[in-house]
Amino acid sequence: MKRAIVTGAADGIGWATAQRLASKGWRVALLDLDGSAAQGRAESLGPSHVGWGCDVSDEQQVVHTVGTLVRDWGGLDALVNNAGIGEQPLPTLQQDVAGFDRVLSVHLRGSFLCSRAVAPSMLAQGRGAIVHLSSIAGWAGIPGRNAYSAAKAGLVGMTRAQACEWARGGVRVNAVAPGYVHTALVDKLGREGALDISALARRTPLGRLAEPGEIAAAIVFLLSDEASFITGTCLQADGGWLALGAPEAVLDTH
Repeated sequence: MKRAIVTGAADGIGWATAQRLASKGWRVALLDLDGSAAQGRAESLGPSHVGWGCDVSDEQQVVHTVGTLVRDWGGLDALVNNAGIGEQPLPTLQQDVAGFDRVLSVHLRGSFLCSRAVAPSMLAQGRGAIVHLSSIAGWAGIPGRNAYSAAKAGLVGMTRAQACEWARGGVRVNAVAPGYVHTALVDKLGREGALDISALARRTPLGRLAEPGEIAAAIVFLLSDEASFITGTCLQADGGWLALGAPEAVLDTH
């Protein structure tokens, strides 16, 4: 049975990924800042899965959690670095440094810490796969989203560096860059007027937001043996968002 860690696994893309892995016979450790939620999700998947509270930006917590899993499970085959938090919803000149640092700490530092923690066991067994969660924000400019954009762009660079560093050891490292995804958080922001979901759907060439399960499918593909010759790449699962280089009106002229 293959063994995977999914961070930020209590909801959204992380939860969808954990469900998909479990359905394919993987044993999954669901990590989340909300340990109770992670444990509840793990219990719903079955007795072979575990859910733990873990702040991925905390080095000691990451080392302890991963070390315990490696000891108890005899190793790890996959890591999905999905944990993340929202950006300060403010223009650049109104953003504070503490908020900027916190976003980078969770997204970028957290992915670094988790990757560094799992890599020794993967390299020792001569196989493993890691997927980082980037974003369209790491590829295209979104005003006011400095920290989030910097973190997601940084993950693409880290993906390439780790992929080349660990390739000869049998460890593949890739990233997925989702577009806008229909999650509970996005629904909440839409209801509050912070996001215009209809406008986002119109701007997306496929004409809608992604469902979490669609992003999970891309992640699980990159973890699978079907992606055995893919490393150092970022799969843009964005409905064509980054491909569009013209006003969205052209999408209706086909």
